[in-house]
Amino acid sequence: MSRLTHISAPEGVAPATAYTHVVMGSGRFVAVSGQLALDEEGKPVGEGDAGAQARQVFENLRRCLAAAGATFDDVVKLTYFVTDMAHMPAVRAARDAYLDPDRLPAASAVQVAALVAPEFLMEIEAFAVVAE
Repeated sequence: MSRLTHISAPEGVAPATAYTHVVMGSGRFVAVSGQLALDEEGKPVGEGDAGAQARQVFENLRRCLAAAGATFDDVVKLTYFVTDMAHMPAVRAARDAYLDPDRLPAASAVQVAALVAPEFLMEIEAFAVVAE
């Protein structure tokens, strides 16, 4: 596991509630492309079901991180692209099944007009730092 420092409330900034304002560390940088709710065969999972899609996306992120020798403990930043902010509770529930809620990464959430195909409700990318 890399050594990361989490700063939830930098001086003069309101404390974060569902993310960390600043996460820093040293080591090897890992970028994971935005993941969609696709199974191992490339078939969509959970059409119309934000919870099912979020769980599949986080499982795909876990597998991608593992391929780089990383875990969710190494993630410094998540970016959520959702077609409707109403999907964020499902995203947070899936996230909390994989990440320690006391050491959340920095995060951004963006509502987008569309993703690569209409059946997808979200796409999530991750940045991690792994000890050398």
